Amino acid sequence: MNSIYAINHPKLIDKIVIKKREEMMHIIDNYLKKYALSSALDIGTTNDLENESSNYLIKNIKNIKIFKSLSNQKIDPNFFQKSINKSITEDLTQDEIYSFSSDVVISNATIEHVGNLNSQLKMITNIIKLSKKIFIITTPNRYHPIDFHTKIPLIHWLPKSFHRKLLSILGLKYFADEKNLNLLSENNLKYLLNHFKNIEYQIHYIKLFNFKSNFIIIGKIL
Repeated sequence: MNSIYAINHPKLIDKIVIKKREEMMHIIDNYLKKYALSSALDIGTTNDLENESSNYLIKNIKNIKIFKSLSNQKIDPNFFQKSINKSITEDLTQDEIYSFSSDVVISNATIEHVGNLNSQLKMITNIIKLSKKIFIITTPNRYHPIDFHTKIPLIHWLPKSFHRKLLSILGLKYFADEKNLNLLSENNLKYLLNHFKNIEYQIHYIKLFNFKSNFIIIGKIL
């Protein structure tokens, strides 16, 4: 999942990402400060240690005593007290749910990398199962003019089948595969989230170049 994040990720881009994640953190902090939270689970943790923006949200959430990680990568245990090497789209056992359920579950820039809409729905299903109180999902806006994965403007606005064919022609076959990149619109997110009757959610935004660049979904378990 988030190993994609470290591919071709120069320092200038990383500075932009840090600034945007600081804005996300401000929105998240303002929401979470009214809740008593002691445990946090990070979904899709990256093992990238080169970029300062890696795992930024989970490392900057306040007043948490126990940090956990669920990732398909091998994660450095220095920060996380508990981790599991697993994809968020796999079935969870009852023991895994019991061990990794947390007051707040955070998934930062992962949902666009798990595959088709069915896989994305499965991911949200598992996040809700693991959330005791709050869940947070962030993802880029498909309709921002620049896709920061490919660094190419506008072509991701084309129908997805055309977009993927064009990426293949341009030699970006990795990103042309839906299982590696499936960008979401606001309507896509609402479609996925509205499957669940045991949550309420808000969609927040941050902007880059005056366009909505990222969505921050903050959900509450009812």
